[in-house]
Amino acid sequence: MEQVVQAHIQEYSEKPDVVVMAPGRFHLIGEHTWYFKDKTLSMAADIPVYIAASVRNDSSLKFYYPQINDKRKANVTTCKFRKEDKWANILKAIIVGFTECGFPCKGLNITLWTDVPPNSGFGITTAIKVATALMIKALFYPNCTENVLLQAIERGNKFFLKVGNYLADIYTCLFAEEKSCLLTDHLKNTHTPIPFDFPDYTILLTDAKVPRISVWSEETVRTAENFLLMAELKRQKNGYWIYEESPTEINDVFSVVTEDTRRRLSCLIKEHKLIMEAVAGLKSSNISQFARAVNKSHEGMRDLYNISCPEIDWLTKRVLELDSSLKEGITGACSRITGKGFGRCTYTILKTCDIDKYIQKLGEYEKIFGFKPSYYEVKPSGGAKIINDF
Repeated sequence: MEQVVQAHIQEYSEKPDVVVMAPGRFHLIGEHTWYFKDKTLSMAADIPVYIAASVRNDSSLKFYYPQINDKRKANVTTCKFRKEDKWANILKAIIVGFTECGFPCKGLNITLWTDVPPNSGFGITTAIKVATALMIKALFYPNCTENVLLQAIERGNKFFLKVGNYLADIYTCLFAEEKSCLLTDHLKNTHTPIPFDFPDYTILLTDAKVPRISVWSEETVRTAENFLLMAELKRQKNGYWIYEESPTEINDVFSVVTEDTRRRLSCLIKEHKLIMEAVAGLKSSNISQFARAVNKSHEGMRDLYNISCPEIDWLTKRVLELDSSLKEGITGACSRITGKGFGRCTYTILKTCDIDKYIQKLGEYEKIFGFKPSYYEVKPSGGAKIINDF
């Protein structure tokens, strides 16, 4: 945090008026189910994004990203998306989002500090958005409601950046708690902390550096027709809902779609059950139950949903081979692709005593595939916050 303050002072010759921290984030399971109003289990990670800001006397916006020594500028009254502004567009989007909600901003000097690049796939882009929203709230509208904050982010996403507004991303960054995961219910728009407390295990995020080359579009699955088909297979049970488990019934409902679509929708049905099994494992402190659900989920992403790749599969397989807990007759380790897929990132939860062996495997990975991976050892983090002591 001191680094962003010093960078701000060096660049603008003044102390910031506010400093905000927002955590990175990764999805444990269920990030592809939101369209069908299912659930997503996520974790905020202690790879923080910091934003320092001071109010100007004019309408200018100045942005500074010290790690890459990049500076950008804009104006509050004429703020537009510019492809060449890259990372600065993320901050501009939220400023415009507040303006379109009826909460205009003044000119600002802004410093962004993040050791993890926004395109890494670990929720850094969302962290920048949430931190910017909290910064605007702190400087100009301290009494604005949570609903206004969420609306400003949504408008920035949809109308400025032209991207989806994913509640699990935003909720995790805003509302996560330490030593917990966050379960987002997309039907109820709710978020629930789920304890994550396994002291003998370590969490690693691995950027496999595999370029994302989409082999199919998820929009072919996210259609109104498929939404209705999935809804037809939902059943009430003890006050909550589950999907139909009868293969005959599922195949009958999906008889009107292509084989690829049937396979992917079937994967999402299984994913919902695995989410609930993973949550049950966390609630009962049963690492084996949790790990089995996660590993089965990766198998589904690989074999049915078709968003993995050989490099990612190689990494996840090595984790299961390294699991020393297998000697005790249990499966404690898990690894899964996370995010959009088609390459890039995994998370791994492994016994701490096995971590060095996994890091050695990353060296083998580079020799085999030619990509130099990076990794981050993380812990479950609390949500975004305004820092008053700087």
